[in-house]
Amino acid sequence: MADAALRLKGILEQLLGAPLPVRIRTWDGSEAGSPEAPVLVVRNRRALRRLLFKPGELGLARAWVAGDLTIEGDLYTALDLLAGFIWERDEDARTLAQSLRDPEFRSAVRRLFAMAGPPLPPAPPREEVRRPRRGLHTKRSDKRAISHHYDVGNEFYEIVLGPSMVYSCAYWPAPPPEGTLEQAQHDKLELVARKLALRPGQRLLDVGCGWGSMAIHAAREHGVNVVGITLSQEQAAHARKRIAEEGLTDRIGIRVQDYRDVADGPYDAISSIGMAEHVGSERYLEYTTVLHRLLKPGGRLLNHQIARRPQRDEESYRVDDFIDAYVFPDGELAPLGTTVTLLERAGFEVRDVESIREHYALTLRRWVANLEADWARAVALTGPGRARVWQLYMAASALAFERNRIGVNQVVAVRTPESGASEMPLRARVWGAPGPA
Repeated sequence: MADAALRLKGILEQLLGAPLPVRIRTWDGSEAGSPEAPVLVVRNRRALRRLLFKPGELGLARAWVAGDLTIEGDLYTALDLLAGFIWERDEDARTLAQSLRDPEFRSAVRRLFAMAGPPLPPAPPREEVRRPRRGLHTKRSDKRAISHHYDVGNEFYEIVLGPSMVYSCAYWPAPPPEGTLEQAQHDKLELVARKLALRPGQRLLDVGCGWGSMAIHAAREHGVNVVGITLSQEQAAHARKRIAEEGLTDRIGIRVQDYRDVADGPYDAISSIGMAEHVGSERYLEYTTVLHRLLKPGGRLLNHQIARRPQRDEESYRVDDFIDAYVFPDGELAPLGTTVTLLERAGFEVRDVESIREHYALTLRRWVANLEADWARAVALTGPGRARVWQLYMAASALAFERNRIGVNQVVAVRTPESGASEMPLRARVWGAPGPA
């Protein structure tokens, strides 16, 4: 009799101490749970072994990336329902030890082992990057981490990001379908340009320039001379190609260069869009100090950065297992207050902070839709595991922004001279309407 789903549901509910919020279908074709809920499909016993040998988020991520687990129905609904069992469970080693002293809990674990089959831990999917978190954020380790994330093929990113090739939060005038992703990304770049008060003939340093979109926008729309830096060879090649097609090679230079090696300041303005998340807490003051040194007195910095919520005990913060292993190796998020403090410690005067959290949720949902609409080609370009990484990462991130678990902020900071003349308008928030596409 095919009853694996019913047995597995009972075991999981006993281990978790709560009803399972999704329906389960197992490798024998059996199902259990609410017929209205999304279906968690456990395709094979190997998925259970992954969870047993690496309980929690990383075990689930490995099973997802390997194709041992999948979801039928609305992915966002399923992840939202499962969030309390995965990302929001705060169980330390002491809590686990207490659970293991419970005979019923131990019995459930033994039954799960019996269902899982031979007790051998499956090898992690090849997409996983695991290395000791020591010696972080050297020039060599940063280049390796950036390469893992970005050098997966420009064609894949074209599928996800669309023609704008902007890999950061768009700026929506209204929820879709009122605006297109391309227009919203144009409006974000224009917002950055206006916050920096870019004028013809100025020099802009775009740190973490990606595929060149901000550099192109600043040069084409505002007459600025731009230096863009990245550690990704593929990004640099694609950016240079786009710049040549725009006829802007005399205005824009793209370098494969670490921010610590930039020595041709001063610049009139600096944009750092989605870059600071890669810097790391132990290097962040160095990062802000370098940017302060590269700006001329009176020059502006626009720092566009994802922020996590502060914790009561900041020493207990740890990097998300799934994102560290599959998406952003060595990446770290900081609370907004920490970022502002370190900018000030470097000598900046922080003049404006704008939260655009909801905008990132809208952007991510559009990226997921792009990926799913061209799924077969994305898989052909990067492999099924990598495509599943991005699908899970972006969908879960969209929910995290929607539920206020993380945010994203644009911070305008000035290298204010000793005279105190910041050259900021009295009412800085009057940025003006976005320019034409």
